[in-house]
Amino acid sequence: MRSAGRGLRLAAWVLGPAGLALAVGAIVGIGTGYASATVNSTAMTPTYSPGELVFLERVDPDEIRRGDVVLQRTANRYGGMPVLQRVIGMGGDHVRQSAGGPVTVNGKPLAEPYVKDGDPSGVPQSYDVVVPEGRLFLLGDHRANSNDSRFFLTDRSGSVAATAAQARALDSRTGLLVLASTALLGLLLAAGGLTAGIVSWARRRAAHS
Repeated sequence: MRSAGRGLRLAAWVLGPAGLALAVGAIVGIGTGYASATVNSTAMTPTYSPGELVFLERVDPDEIRRGDVVLQRTANRYGGMPVLQRVIGMGGDHVRQSAGGPVTVNGKPLAEPYVKDGDPSGVPQSYDVVVPEGRLFLLGDHRANSNDSRFFLTDRSGSVAATAAQARALDSRTGLLVLASTALLGLLLAAGGLTAGIVSWARRRAAHS
């Protein structure tokens, strides 16, 4: 009986703090490393539909690559609201498109299997720009219904600062799921430690009554 009591107390002292530390660490990791956003327009269809919840990872500007879908916020566009758009060009890239033709980056046609209806143009508009250093040229996947860099060409070739990109849409949710599972495991361990502590306390009280 005494051995069982010591075992319960040990479990309480070990499982409780360890589980709590595990849960808090994972929750902090989720809060600082990830974000989510609800799509509210058709500008990124068919990749993302209105009402869809998109999970994102927070990234530094130098981690962004062509083809990434980023959540960006620019003070003088879209009423300062964050929007999802795809990175087509980065600093120094020559981005060009003729009406009805494919987008070219540095002279090479861009393969874009993600665009709606297979139409990389969407509107009868041509542009030919060089993206300034430290900035991004962004387009929506529904080119016929996306108010993107093509419509701000007089403002530094339509680009936005790379620092305006707050997060990048996840290609894989594995990392997020691992953190969520770790947080759940930590909470279960903490609960087990608390239960062991309560049982141990109840037994000691019963033994002295």
